Amino acid sequence: MSMSSTKRLFIETVGCQMNVLDSELVVAALRRQGWDMTATMADADAIFFNTCSVRQHAEDKIYSALGRVRKQKQKVPKLIVGVLGCMAQKDQEMIRARAPWVDLVVGPGQLHRVPSLVDLIQSGSGPQLEVSLDRKSGSRLEVVDSFESYDPDRDATMRPTPFQAFVRTQTGCDKFCAFCVVPRVRGPEQARPPHAIIAEAEKLVAEGCREITLIGQTVNSYRWSDGGKTSRLSDLLVGLNAIDGLDRIKFVTNYPRDMTTDLIHAVRDLPKVSHYIHVPAQHGSDDVLKRMKRGYTIGQYMEMLGRLREAIPHAAVSSDFIVGFCGETDEEFALSLELVKTVKFKNSFIFKYSPRPGTKAFDRQADDVPESVKKERNRLLQEAQAGASLEGNRRFVASRQQVLVEGLSTRDERQAVDPGPDGLAQLTGRTMCDRIVVFDAPLRLIGRLVDVEITSAGAWSLAGNVADDLANAVPLDHLEQSGPSVHQIQVPAQSQPQVAQRS
Repeated sequence: MSMSSTKRLFIETVGCQMNVLDSELVVAALRRQGWDMTATMADADAIFFNTCSVRQHAEDKIYSALGRVRKQKQKVPKLIVGVLGCMAQKDQEMIRARAPWVDLVVGPGQLHRVPSLVDLIQSGSGPQLEVSLDRKSGSRLEVVDSFESYDPDRDATMRPTPFQAFVRTQTGCDKFCAFCVVPRVRGPEQARPPHAIIAEAEKLVAEGCREITLIGQTVNSYRWSDGGKTSRLSDLLVGLNAIDGLDRIKFVTNYPRDMTTDLIHAVRDLPKVSHYIHVPAQHGSDDVLKRMKRGYTIGQYMEMLGRLREAIPHAAVSSDFIVGFCGETDEEFALSLELVKTVKFKNSFIFKYSPRPGTKAFDRQADDVPESVKKERNRLLQEAQAGASLEGNRRFVASRQQVLVEGLSTRDERQAVDPGPDGLAQLTGRTMCDRIVVFDAPLRLIGRLVDVEITSAGAWSLAGNVADDLANAVPLDHLEQSGPSVHQIQVPAQSQPQVAQRS
């Protein structure tokens, strides 16, 4: 525990970009009330865990961490221990039943209350629980009102880098996929007004931010209606593209059936929008997609992908996959392998199915794929994706790419490199299509756009040198056109372009 008068906070964040943003905003609010950050739990006056409930492993990790904090709490009873986010909304009172030393349990729809709740705890009011209504505990309007969007003024010092920021377009989700707990823990989908998003982006740019990533559970389902006019994500991108000083715009995560032509054309036509689309397929089998209640077929997914690649042949597309979902057969899994090898995603986030209480799959379908089989299918799919990623990255060798320099590479971060602003370090950044590039350069280039000549490629990153005027570098348009075209993508024979029904 800190012996100084400054109150010190330690926060650990697990899960998605939405959690990262939530943590930034909570910490920024506490800093305005006199709190400071500490890098170690031992020095903290408060320890918060911002949690994820998408997989059991994430929850197990938090309960394990809470167990380690118990001894510290016993030695320093005034230490405030908090559990925030999705796990808090899902488990609620169960958290304190398992870990009675927890003082604060706050769901994602109540994060605006954290500073006042901390004050209550410090004044002797005892443990505090603030969560939103369950989706079955009232009307949609009542449930919506209980999930308040938390978007206060930003604090530039709390972002991982001062020149990159997440901006929330909406909260919640209405898709109700059978495996997913997000609609329950983050509530109904609620869009933010476009003017608020644009104003927030303008403020971020004024603070030195050069790249904005729009985030939502299904960001491309964004709709805001006002005065008879409806704004979609494509309209929002037009407004952001007009902001002076903003260099790049990204958006994640997308739902396949909401990847509309107007959005694809906005990505194609707006110069600041990254040609990178994360649009999860989740599986290669229509039967599994139906059991997942994803609401589309592989035929529809491939039709969407065809429109995207016809408009932007060089677009980088990434995906999510679940292996070992309820009832998955060897033949069904083989279709996911086929999809990865056929589409050649830039990368995929691949997970073993984890049953989540409160989801339709948990209530109605047996988790009947053995863990050993899940592990093997996970390995095979990762292997296939690694091959596709390497093949895609090799096309960039001998090209020149514009890279936004993000900071030290993982290697030099581990080695605590400090060469000074003019000394060389291994830096890392991303191309316009979101490929990671590592290269040696002075630290003063961090936060700048630089040209890098690509000299080698691995499955997960490119390597290169800061470019001089190299006349032999391959132009990007020529390079990208050499990748898979829409005409090379074949729809598996199983699929017909029909609409899958939700229940």
